[in-house]
Amino acid sequence: GFSSDEVIRKRLLIDGDGAGDDRRINLLVKSFIKWCNSGSQEEGYLQYQRMLSTLSQCEFSMGKTLLVYDMNLREMENYEKIYKDIGKHEKIIAAAHEKISECKKQILQAKRIRKNRQEYDALAKVIQHHPDRHETLK
Repeated sequence: GFSSDEVIRKRLLIDGDGAGDDRRINLLVKSFIKWCNSGSQEEGYLQYQRMLSTLSQCEFSMGKTLLVYDMNLREMENYEKIYKDIGKHEKIIAAAHEKISECKKQILQAKRIRKNRQEYDALAKVIQHHPDRHETLK
């Protein structure tokens, strides 16, 4: 035989999220059979009311499931949008890093040129203090 745990597990599997839809449908079928076999008008009316009640529960449950489904779809779209935005920002950041490293290279080059110029200027001043070749040969 089945243990009660297995029965519950099977019921949850059939039922999906455990909202009780399969139970409601079984109840509806039973009510319908009772309604078909009802003897008195009073009993028939009672079964009819039960069926209406079960149907409205099923409709409510379905409506709720649809709303949740809709909400999940919107959430997914939202997450995709966020993901795309993050991707754009990452590209912008990567481009900025590239520009920064390029600027650093340019700064180093400019420093080197400046240093060379200063050395040239210093050498030029030293050379100007000495007489030119013509004077030296004299």
